[in-house]
Amino acid sequence: MKVVVTGAAGQLGKDVLLELERKNHQAYGLDRQQLDITIEEDVMAYISEVKPDVILHCAAYTNVDAAEENEDAAYAVNAAGTEYLAKAASQNGAKMLYVSTDYVFDGSANKPYEVDEPTKPLGAYGRTKLAGEQLLQKNLDEFFIVRTAWVFGIHGNNFVKTMLRLGKERGEVGVVHDQVGSPTYTVDLAQLMVELMETDKYGVYHATNSGICSWYEFAVEIFKQAKMDVKVNPLTTDQFPRPAARPKYSVLSKKRIEQEGLNPLRDWKKALGAYLEESNA
Repeated sequence: MKVVVTGAAGQLGKDVLLELERKNHQAYGLDRQQLDITIEEDVMAYISEVKPDVILHCAAYTNVDAAEENEDAAYAVNAAGTEYLAKAASQNGAKMLYVSTDYVFDGSANKPYEVDEPTKPLGAYGRTKLAGEQLLQKNLDEFFIVRTAWVFGIHGNNFVKTMLRLGKERGEVGVVHDQVGSPTYTVDLAQLMVELMETDKYGVYHATNSGICSWYEFAVEIFKQAKMDVKVNPLTTDQFPRPAARPKYSVLSKKRIEQEGLNPLRDWKKALGAYLEESNA
């Protein structure tokens, strides 16, 4: 299949390109320099020229705190850019997969969020990603929405890299213990995305590695697997104030993946081990 990948220079986009290559698809990786998705006519022209079978839309404005100050900039990428791609996909007979986020929920749940639960974002990032979901659904019938959370991979900045760096520099870190979720390894997410785009099982999916932890437990496991002697101090969210509110509980139910007979993502601890092996290699 002929596949256009937006956000190809990013943490997830790079692993998506590697997975497409592994499965012998013809991939067109785009970063902001090659296509600015916030310019509608450029998007229309590019998609009409390439005529892809699928658009895997990984590009996003992901700086959660900065989005509070710059909601217009976040909206331009996360919502308007998604709408232009959806319109172009519709005009050219392509299907499209949009990567969304646990931030579309407010985190007040106490059991994993199902795909059809009411959304209620706490901040600008979640609002703009949810707007992207809604605009995609309005403009295209053949779509996949994949909500994910706590993403880490070797190609970008993420929590695992930050912990390893701070652990080396300081030997002691403070991490919040009252926010709970599931980490997601980009290699595993990319595999699911490519597997999904090869089907016509359209709709909304939740995809993270299996298992649940707090950020504190995640940090403890990182140092354990990296064989580093680092003291991890549990903090409350209130002790670590940030411009944007975070969902306290962002565990996503992966029921839909199982129902559709797709390959579930492995346990997050195993995924972390694979990541550490990959980064050491």
